[in-house]
Amino acid sequence: MGINENPTKLKPSDFASDQEVRWCPGCGDYAILKAVQKCLAELNADTAKTVFVSGIGCASRLPYYMSTYGFHTIHGRAPAFATGIKITNPELDVWIITGDGDALSIGGNHLIHILRRNLDCQILLFNNEIYGLTKGQASPSSRSGTVSPSTPDGSHESPLSACELALSSGATFVARGVDTSIKQLIPTMITAKEHKGSSFIEIYQNCIVYNDGVFNSFTERSNLANKQIHVENGKPLIFGENRNKGLIINDKHSAFEIINLDKDKNNINRVMVHDETNKFLAYLLTQMKEPDFPVAIGVLHRVSKPTLDEHFIKTNNLNKNKISQIINKGQTWTIDE
Repeated sequence: MGINENPTKLKPSDFASDQEVRWCPGCGDYAILKAVQKCLAELNADTAKTVFVSGIGCASRLPYYMSTYGFHTIHGRAPAFATGIKITNPELDVWIITGDGDALSIGGNHLIHILRRNLDCQILLFNNEIYGLTKGQASPSSRSGTVSPSTPDGSHESPLSACELALSSGATFVARGVDTSIKQLIPTMITAKEHKGSSFIEIYQNCIVYNDGVFNSFTERSNLANKQIHVENGKPLIFGENRNKGLIINDKHSAFEIINLDKDKNNINRVMVHDETNKFLAYLLTQMKEPDFPVAIGVLHRVSKPTLDEHFIKTNNLNKNKISQIINKGQTWTIDE
């Protein structure tokens, strides 16, 4: 049985294992774990056909806490394991759990290639902009100036944008969420699961020990309306406490510009309408940086494309006889004892 085929309606608790959840008190990972469990419960997923694969890092403990199949693998290599799992068992629902250090540093190439190959899976990247498990060193996504054990004078490097990298790699589904906004995150996860292909979700997640409050500027309740823009396909890109700010494209600079909708009612006609299939628009959304622009949350980009696992099914490339022929092709040697 697959998604929505369970005879009994499941609850989030049905997806929780008997293992004690062990993250630092107050860690954003707790909220994301609950969101994943609620997402699968809403989908009435089959626990026997759901697999979580992780690499190394705080986020990578999540498979232990799910009452499904799970693999805790090698640093940065979860996409490689997930690829093998999916193409040999295409009926499985595969989720990859990773962090900004695990996926964007040692696992960078693996992330790029699973996205361009479009394996049918969901990739949740927990981004706390720090190496949490190994005592707070700067990660590839750490902001310039970040003071850490590995950058005592402040990081001199420019941070890597996870969503921008995903778009550049040819990802067919790119989205963003926040650990403190579960009501928004769960529908995004459900949409990601319904997408056929590699679904990439970057989730901003607070590390209460080594990078506490790094996202407060756009996650504090008092800042939400003006510092976040929730994008929805077919809807105008509007935000603000009174919904009085809109995004237009400045043709001269090929970038977004904020206009005030209170000054001129006709300005609403100038506001860009979000189109998930427009990669350039998605790219501009990933380029918006604080404090001048809000942070884009929701599904930034989604298009259809053949998947890697479909290719293997259609071409029957996993035929064992074919594999045996390839292995034994050409000259071979037999070593006598």
